[in-house]
Amino acid sequence: MDTQQISAPERASSGVVHDNSRHTSRFTVVGNHLTQHRELSLTAIGLAAHIQSLPDGVGIGIKDLADRFPESEARIAAALRELEAHGYLRRTRTRLANGRIVTRTVSCNRPSDQRRTDALLGRDCPQRTVRPPAPVRPCSESEPDDAHPARSRTRTHTKPAPLLVPKPAFPAASLLRTATDLLAGLHHQDPRLLLSAQDVDALAPGVAAWLEREAGPAAVQHALTTDLPPEGMRRPAGLLAHRLTARLPSPPPFRAPADTPPRPIPLQNCEGCDRAFRAAEPGECSDCQTDNSPPTAQQL
Repeated sequence: MDTQQISAPERASSGVVHDNSRHTSRFTVVGNHLTQHRELSLTAIGLAAHIQSLPDGVGIGIKDLADRFPESEARIAAALRELEAHGYLRRTRTRLANGRIVTRTVSCNRPSDQRRTDALLGRDCPQRTVRPPAPVRPCSESEPDDAHPARSRTRTHTKPAPLLVPKPAFPAASLLRTATDLLAGLHHQDPRLLLSAQDVDALAPGVAAWLEREAGPAAVQHALTTDLPPEGMRRPAGLLAHRLTARLPSPPPFRAPADTPPRPIPLQNCEGCDRAFRAAEPGECSDCQTDNSPPTAQQL
């Protein structure tokens, strides 16, 4: 009697299959508590792994990371906040000997290792230090106020810089009035754009410059209110001033003035019959000139 052959079940074809090689150089050990974290976004997990692979002293500010990766500054800032909330990053503010306040960042490969983090920061107490609110950073022409929220934490409190906006070539009163009404109504699009009277007066010439370049009020409103930062807009007027300057449309094409139409021939009163006729100089109409002309040889 033949022995029954039992085939082993085929291995499932779905799911990941690892083809691993042992690293002997240039590698970083990352815990599964990070790579398989259930509450962190994929952006935050990847950013944490990248930061843990960097040597000490490498800058990991929002601007530095945005220059290195395709993610936007807002997305990177949100990922850093996630890592800080779950203990993978610790940021504290420190005052240097020269009085400057800087932010020190420590990357933790294990969030529970609080004692080592405190030792790196030179603290005796393992409790986390609450950071004070970041100072307001003045806006400039080339950079909006909310472009680099991480870098603004290292600056001291300063008076906001004046709003610099383009000026119209001919600041007509009607143009400035339209610009003022447009700015005063921006908060209907986003409540954060509720501007003070001082900010409206400062920004109105910039809007007038757009209107002067044949950009309609709807186009100006769209340029000022589209793709606003989801959070952290500390000085809306500074952001609007940056957009008015950086996105100023080009002047309209030159249009040659239309040819002046010829002046009509003036009316004259005939000296013979007192009828009106058109002529460059006073005199007689064509009928009177014909009647007063000498007879021809044929008529005789």
